[in-house]
Amino acid sequence: MNFITDISLWWLLPWSIICIVLSYILYQKVPWLQESAKKWKYALISLRFLSLFLIGVLLLGLLFEDINYRSEKPLFINLIDNSKSMLNYKDSAIVAKNIENYKKELKIKYGDKFEILDYHIGNEVELGDKLTFKAKQSALNKGFEKIRGDFYNRNIGGIAFISDGNYNDGISPLYTAEQIALTPIFTVGVGDTVPKRDQVLKNVVANEISFYRDQFPVQVDLEALKIGNATAIVTISKNGRTVASQSVNYQNESYDFKQLNFVLDADQIGYQQYTVSVSKLSNEYNYQNNSRTFYIEVIDSRNKILLLAGAPNPDIAAIKSVLDQDENIEVKSELIKDWDKSLKNVDLVIWHEPGIQYSNEYNNILLNGNVPVLYIVGPNTQANRVSELQIGMSIQSRNQFDEVQASVNSGFREFEISQELQNALGNFPPLKTKFGTVNLSGGAKVFLNQQVGGISKKEPLLYFGARKGQKYGVIYGEGIWRWKIAEYSKSKNNNLFNELFQKVNQYLVLKQNTSALRITLPKRFSTDEEIQISGEFYNEALEMINKPDIKFTYTNESGKVYKNQFAKIGNKYALSLGKLNKGVYNWKASASYNGKSYEKSGTFVVQEIDLESLSTRADHGMLKAMANNSQGKFYTLDQYKKLITDIDLRDDITSISYKESSFNDLIDYRWLLFLLVLFLGLEWFLRRWLGAY
Repeated sequence: MNFITDISLWWLLPWSIICIVLSYILYQKVPWLQESAKKWKYALISLRFLSLFLIGVLLLGLLFEDINYRSEKPLFINLIDNSKSMLNYKDSAIVAKNIENYKKELKIKYGDKFEILDYHIGNEVELGDKLTFKAKQSALNKGFEKIRGDFYNRNIGGIAFISDGNYNDGISPLYTAEQIALTPIFTVGVGDTVPKRDQVLKNVVANEISFYRDQFPVQVDLEALKIGNATAIVTISKNGRTVASQSVNYQNESYDFKQLNFVLDADQIGYQQYTVSVSKLSNEYNYQNNSRTFYIEVIDSRNKILLLAGAPNPDIAAIKSVLDQDENIEVKSELIKDWDKSLKNVDLVIWHEPGIQYSNEYNNILLNGNVPVLYIVGPNTQANRVSELQIGMSIQSRNQFDEVQASVNSGFREFEISQELQNALGNFPPLKTKFGTVNLSGGAKVFLNQQVGGISKKEPLLYFGARKGQKYGVIYGEGIWRWKIAEYSKSKNNNLFNELFQKVNQYLVLKQNTSALRITLPKRFSTDEEIQISGEFYNEALEMINKPDIKFTYTNESGKVYKNQFAKIGNKYALSLGKLNKGVYNWKASASYNGKSYEKSGTFVVQEIDLESLSTRADHGMLKAMANNSQGKFYTLDQYKKLITDIDLRDDITSISYKESSFNDLIDYRWLLFLLVLFLGLEWFLRRWLGAY
C-alpha cells in the first residue's frame, strides 16, 4: 500500500513533538491528578497525544493507493459471413449444420476458459446466434472494423473467420484485419475454388440520368468460365422489347472476359427500366447471373426561352444564335406586339429595349409571372420606363449617348468564367448607352462595369438582382452583336461570346428553392435500405416551423396507394417508409397553412441488388493470406474439429492479469473516526473516574 500526499510526511515529526508538548502541559500541574498514581497521568497524556496526532494526520490529506489484480479471460470471436453467396456451392446443404456444430463444440470445450462471442456479417455487422444466409451484400471489412472498435485494448485471444472469401462492398478485409494487431485469425473456408462452367454478367455501367431525345452509353462486362468456343447473344430490353443486341464469341477454354458497349435512345421521360441478359448456354452452373436490371432517369431538360423585342434588332439574332446551338433549349422569338401574353412552360424571358412598344400590361405580366427576365436596356428606353420595370436601377441622364466597354468586376462570385473570356471582354467593341449617372439598389450583383478609355466606372453594364424570389438580369447597353462579329473576325469562332451568354442563361434559369414546403428524398434506393425522408416548412418570414401537418402518399407500379404522415421532430419533419420492394414509386407531399395549400411531388426507384448470385467460386486465397499475416491458420469448414483441437495447443490465447489501482482519502476510512472517538472517550472516562470536573 502506497501513501500519496501533497505535503511531505516529514511534517509528522514536528507535529508529533507539538502534540506531546501540548498533552504534557495540559496534565503537568492538575491538582486532582497529583494524588493519583503516575500511570494514570501518563495514560491521560498518551490518550490526548494520540487524539491530537490522529487529527493532524487526517488534516494532512493522505491518500492510500490500493492495488488489486484482475484476471481477464481471453475473448474468442466467431466472425461468420451471413451473405447469400455462402449457399452458392455444392456443400450448401451442410454449411449451416457444420457451423452450428462448430459453435456448440467450441463452447463446450472452451466456455469456461474463453469469453466467446458470435458476430454475423452481411450488409452490416450483428451480434447474435441465428444464421440466415440472406444478406444481399458482403461488407466483410466491417466485421474487423467492428471488432477493432468495440474491443480496443481488450484481450482478444483469437478470431475464427468463417466465409467463402468473396466480398462486394467496401475494401478488402485483408487491410482491416491487419489493424487488429497480435491476434491470430483462424480462417475457415466455405465452398470450393474450382471454376464452373458459367457466364456471369459481372457489371453494367450506365449514367443514372439522361436527357430526353438524347443518347446514353451502356457498358456491359461479361465473364465466361470454362465455356470454350461458343457464341452467345447479349440483349438489352425495355418493357419486354429488345432495344439493342450484340453477339459475343468466346475462345479461351478456361477464362474469357468481354466488354460490350451499347448506345441507347432516351425516348421516354421518367424512370425507364432496362434488363441486360445473355443467352443461356448448355450446362451452365448458374443461370441467375445471366441477367441484370438497371434504371435510367430520363429528364426533359429543355429550357424554353422567350425572346421579346419592340422592334427587330441584330442583338436578338446574336443571342438566339447562341441558344440555338444547345439542343436542350427551345427558343421562341417574337415582337412584343405579337406576343400572346402567355408564360406557360417558359423558363426565361429576354426583353430587348423595353421602352419600345412598352405597355404596363406586358410589364405586369412579367413582374408577376414568376419567371426570370433578362432586360437589355438600350438608349431607346427612357428613365421613367426603367423605374417602372422594378429592376433596382435609377437613372439620371440627358438625351446624350455614350459608348462604353466592359470591365469585369473582380468581386463577382455568382459564377465563374474562363480567363480567356475575362481578357476578351475588355477588348470587345463598345455598347451604345445613355450618358448619365446610374444608381443601383443594395442587393444588385454587378458582373460587368462600364469602362471608358481604359478607366473602369462605377456604373454597371451587366448586373443581376432578385424580386419576389425570382432572379433577373440587366444589360445596360445596345450593340451586343458587335461582340460576336469582333470575336469571329479575330479567332474565326464565337466560343467566348457563346460562353458568356450560356453562363448568363444558366445562372438565370437555375431555380432557387423558395418553396415553403421542402422535401428531401433521394431518388434511388436498394431493396435492403431503410427509406428515410425529411421535410421542412417555412413561413412567410422564411422561419422554419412545424405547425402544419405534412401528409405523404406514394404509389407503386401496380397503382396501390400508401398513405403516411410525417412525424414532427424539433422544427423539422421525418418519415420512415422502411424497406420497399423493387420498382418505380410516385410520391406526393401536401400541407395546408394559413388557408393555403402546398404540394410537392416526384419519383423514386427501388432497385434489387443481388451481387451475391455472381459468386460461384470461393476465394480461399484471400482467407489463407489473412491467416498467414496474423500467425493464424486456414481450415476448410469440414476441418472445424481440427481447429478446435489446435486452439488448445496455442500458448498465446491465455488470460491476462491487469493491475488496478484505486485511491482513497484517509478521512474516508470510518474505523479512524471510531478510533478517534475511542481515544477521546477513554480520556473523558478516566478524567471523570479520577475526580476531574
